Amino acid sequence: MNDKEILKIYREGGREQAFRLLVQSYKERLYWLIRRMVLDHDDADDCLQNTFIKVWQSLDRFRGDAQLYTWLYRIATNESITFLTQQQRRGEQTGIAAAERLSSDAWFDGDQVQDALHKSIAKLPPKQKAVFNLRYFEEMPYEEISRVLETSEGALKASYHHAYEKVKGWMKEEIDAKY
Repeated sequence: MNDKEILKIYREGGREQAFRLLVQSYKERLYWLIRRMVLDHDDADDCLQNTFIKVWQSLDRFRGDAQLYTWLYRIATNESITFLTQQQRRGEQTGIAAAERLSSDAWFDGDQVQDALHKSIAKLPPKQKAVFNLRYFEEMPYEEISRVLETSEGALKASYHHAYEKVKGWMKEEIDAKY
């Protein structure tokens, strides 16, 4: 079922059915978007749940100016950034500690290069991490990332370039240290 059909069901009074369809359609994509940001499975589940709570609370205000998936990605990305920022404020070692645990995670089946990639991405500031993940993993065009993050394409291109260069350098250090 496509987004327009889900929204039609919602607007015709089938709010709960439409929400179930929306969750069914997007839970996996949003989970992996969030998971690449926060790295930990339990944290990703919590952020995903918070994302869908916010969607439930504000779906009636969705105007349709953007595509539904763009709106959902914006909520999920903002929820992930908020989570990471709160971790930093509490003085928790954010992504780096989670990246260290990632290789022993039952959900992770990557090799040394993927391990180095995730450890390097974990070092990025939350907003750069969001830009990098949306562009690199989601292969989202800058125009769409601009709508998701509500920022200019030029700023995104610069942010992605800086993030890419940092990740490339950190990966080289990580791989060189192991050989």
